[in-house]
Amino acid sequence: MRILVTGGAGFIGSHLTDRFLDEGHDVICMDNLLTGRTDNVSAHFGNPKFRFINYDVTEYIHVEGPLDYILHFASPASPADFERLGIRILKVGALGTHKTLGLARAKGAKFLLASTSETYGDPLVHPQSEDYWGNVNPIGIRGVYDEAKRFAESMTMAYNRLHDIDTRIVRIFNTYGPRMRRDDGRAIPNFITQAMAGRDVTVYGDGSQTRSIGFVSDLVEGIRLLMDSTVNTPVNIGNPTEFSMTKLAETIIDYTGSNSKIVYQDLPEDDPKIRLPDITKAKRELGWVPTIAPADGLRRTIEWFKSEIA
Repeated sequence: MRILVTGGAGFIGSHLTDRFLDEGHDVICMDNLLTGRTDNVSAHFGNPKFRFINYDVTEYIHVEGPLDYILHFASPASPADFERLGIRILKVGALGTHKTLGLARAKGAKFLLASTSETYGDPLVHPQSEDYWGNVNPIGIRGVYDEAKRFAESMTMAYNRLHDIDTRIVRIFNTYGPRMRRDDGRAIPNFITQAMAGRDVTVYGDGSQTRSIGFVSDLVEGIRLLMDSTVNTPVNIGNPTEFSMTKLAETIIDYTGSNSKIVYQDLPEDDPKIRLPDITKAKRELGWVPTIAPADGLRRTIEWFKSEIA
């Protein structure tokens, strides 16, 4: 197949690029490098099956030749980016999704939208299943990302219904692993870099808020199964192992062998108190379950961070 991955030089996009190239497909990686890094895909430079295009998908997209799959992963996704890059996040969720769906229509390609558990906002149900409509503050700091993805889901389903585009929507829960940015702003890279440096590890709020954490290879497998399925409606992909933020910080301090102490700071605006996927649909429709335990995934991620800093 010939596959376009937007945001292909980002954390998740680059792992998908690896997977499709390993399967023998041709991959076009499109990224404007706002938060992506060429280092994430540089191993493929010189591979005739790989092409990198530095481009902003909010502009008109032209790709010569056929496309079988389009996977739309272009967007800053870290809370650290929400205030700094808010307008660009909204534009890539709206204009970027519109442009990539238009390309899918022109090419007759199967389309996958990278959506997010953030569509559930600060949820009032636990765990969160795909039929929950969410509790989102549209004018808060996080609203730029939450609403961009909710709008993108609506547009994807509209193209599915009105133009008969074969679409998929994956709602990605907290994912971690090699190639995360050290300045990502999310809990795991923050905790690892602070602990490795022997600094205080910063936990926001009282540390009782929870997240589920899924290793990136499990996510890639779930996305691959979703692309091969016939499921057009959103599917949660995440690991239903729940950590409090304090417990996650303690675990990372232990695994890094650090003497860091935990310090607590004010909880950011609209920060979700709980986040846990109901993966019943993924199990039933895709036969997918996560296989990487947090203990293994966290150790592998820490080793990668150590190699980056060395």
